[in-house]
Amino acid sequence: MPAISGSGVPTPLTLIRRVAQGLLLLALMPTALADDRLYIYTENYPPYNASTTGQGFAHNAGDISGICTDMVKEMMKRVDYEYVMKMRDWSLAYDRVQGRGNHALFCTARTDEREGQFQWVGPLAPIKWTLFAAPDSDIELAALDDAKQYKIAGYKGDVMSDYLDGEGFDVIMSVSGEQNPRRLTLGQADLWVTDGLVGPLVAEEEHGITGLQPVLVFRETPMYLAVSNQTDPGIVEDLQRGLDEARKSGALDDIISRYQP
Repeated sequence: MPAISGSGVPTPLTLIRRVAQGLLLLALMPTALADDRLYIYTENYPPYNASTTGQGFAHNAGDISGICTDMVKEMMKRVDYEYVMKMRDWSLAYDRVQGRGNHALFCTARTDEREGQFQWVGPLAPIKWTLFAAPDSDIELAALDDAKQYKIAGYKGDVMSDYLDGEGFDVIMSVSGEQNPRRLTLGQADLWVTDGLVGPLVAEEEHGITGLQPVLVFRETPMYLAVSNQTDPGIVEDLQRGLDEARKSGALDDIISRYQP
């Protein structure tokens, strides 16, 4: 029973307790409301993810397009969650998503090395691991090991770059891959590792470079939405259901056809 003064007015101690309880409820309410909000990150990696403003970053979903982006948006239409979508440098986004509940990242290559680092929703679209040479290059590769004699342009956090680096290749790492076509034409690198669709597109749109030579495609990997391990598995199941429904409806095939040359 609460302590009450003889006049029927709550004592100071009772008031303090009531205020404390009220503040606790207020503190808990935003958390409860935010539990279902998802924070989804991507990078500037056209045609899979691209900024519509011409910048290498974006603060909302309306400024981001691309094959994987449109697939994720179609998925989100079919689930009952609020979400925030942002575009950042890949290494920054990758680090930010890990360890935080309700955070996710796309398009993320699903590899054996990454399998336990995330919960996975997908597949979205596949990437082809390709080594490109400059337009006037005479490099020919019969197998991946033939590339060990060359300098390869890549970027930090990229699954293809990290793989080659781990296998002992001479990889020149940068924060992003946008300058790598120029490295080829300037002779700063002999080869550039990137996706087969991304390479020519970035080279032409960013630098006006055409005629890059795809000298070797050495692997193909499905890309996914990578969801942090701290996220409720029930949310991940809902997202997978939403993506499956989008695929079954034909929406994902329509997206791919829009971006095909």
